Amino acid sequence: MSEEQPVLVDVTDGVMTITLNRGKAKNAVNKAMAEGVAAAMDELDSNDDIRVAIITGADNTFCAGMDLKAFVTGEMPMLPGRGFAGFVEAPPKKPLIAAVEGFALAGGLEVMIACDLVVVADNAKFGIPEVKRGLAAAAGGLVRLPKQIPPRVAMEMALTGDFIDATKAADVGLVNRIVPAGSALEGAKELAATIVANGPLAVRLSKQVIAESGDWTAAEMWDKQNEIVMPVFTSEDAIEGATAFAEKRAPNWKGK
Repeated sequence: MSEEQPVLVDVTDGVMTITLNRGKAKNAVNKAMAEGVAAAMDELDSNDDIRVAIITGADNTFCAGMDLKAFVTGEMPMLPGRGFAGFVEAPPKKPLIAAVEGFALAGGLEVMIACDLVVVADNAKFGIPEVKRGLAAAAGGLVRLPKQIPPRVAMEMALTGDFIDATKAADVGLVNRIVPAGSALEGAKELAATIVANGPLAVRLSKQVIAESGDWTAAEMWDKQNEIVMPVFTSEDAIEGATAFAEKRAPNWKGK
């Protein structure tokens, strides 16, 4: 794959596939890659024909994190308001699936945990080894990871910099599915197809509630949820879904 295109984007059957395309650098993120990912995320959320996205890496590896060679020259792979890799501080509104082969390390792990769902190869490795380079996992490893796995496990990963394997990742709830090596993208596409078959408005608002509800109090959670999801129940898609069920046919979603 060409190094001239740090990010490759394909859209097929309502699914966008974003490929981190710096295989010779283990798909390490530089500024150009961050800009390419940010542009893809903008297209994902603005194009009604795209329902789900997958982010993956070229050459049988996911992402080795920040491009350290670029870092020592003063280049930072962050964008204002978006953070590392062009999206970790501002994930898309639509579902995003990580398809992981090989290594998801440092910023690569932080890209992965910014996604909604994760499909990994059975030989994949995960870690936030920033401390081994005198750095800190400041793109989500220290603040997002402890909310996704047991805090003591996240603490050990952050302080030791050691890796975990796919089995351990599944045991602590870090990933959704483990598939044979070489088939992570295929597995992610199968998961994406299942999501695409569902009502797009219902999917998007369901993601929003889960993403935002972590700090809601018991007193406010029902009102906050209902404020977001009530439009689903008065939507054209809700009527279509019920009608299609009664008529024993596939729904024709409009996303409204």
